[in-house]
Amino acid sequence: MIEGIHLRPVAEEDLPLLNTLHNVGPESASSYAWFGFSDPTQRRRRWAENGMLTTDSGTLIVGSPQETMGCVSWRRTAYGPLNHGWNIGIGLLPEARGRGIGTQAQILLVRYLFAHTQVNRIDAHTDATNVAERRALEKAGFTREGIMRGAQFRNGSFRDMVLYSILRHEVTLG
Repeated sequence: MIEGIHLRPVAEEDLPLLNTLHNVGPESASSYAWFGFSDPTQRRRRWAENGMLTTDSGTLIVGSPQETMGCVSWRRTAYGPLNHGWNIGIGLLPEARGRGIGTQAQILLVRYLFAHTQVNRIDAHTDATNVAERRALEKAGFTREGIMRGAQFRNGSFRDMVLYSILRHEVTLG
């Protein structure tokens, strides 16, 4: 475990970081998280409305006492009329990648969601060629379930995604 990594709610001063991760270009977002430009005021409006935390989704900042490194997010995924789970995602600044921070942040997010919501399943998917994220999810305890063929359109073509999940009984909440 990396010392000092924590998750916290988004503050107003974090909004430029989120814009950098999601709306500046592929050099900041990574080629796997770049889907083209979007409304630059949308995140500020969402933050002003609900702090980017609702019953259906949320975003938290990944940081340490010394630096802010990125964000994690989740959104509701329906599994029929009575049940739902969470689908999670992560975005890290280039200088935070390759240091184990993504693995640690995803472990913290999974523990948080299982401790504070009643879901039994959390899933994540990533581009089939994103070896670093696949490795991070596996180190965080996720199980690879399969390939979602042609599931994501990005940069002019459809991409295969790898689906991962983790169940409540597979996580120690301590």
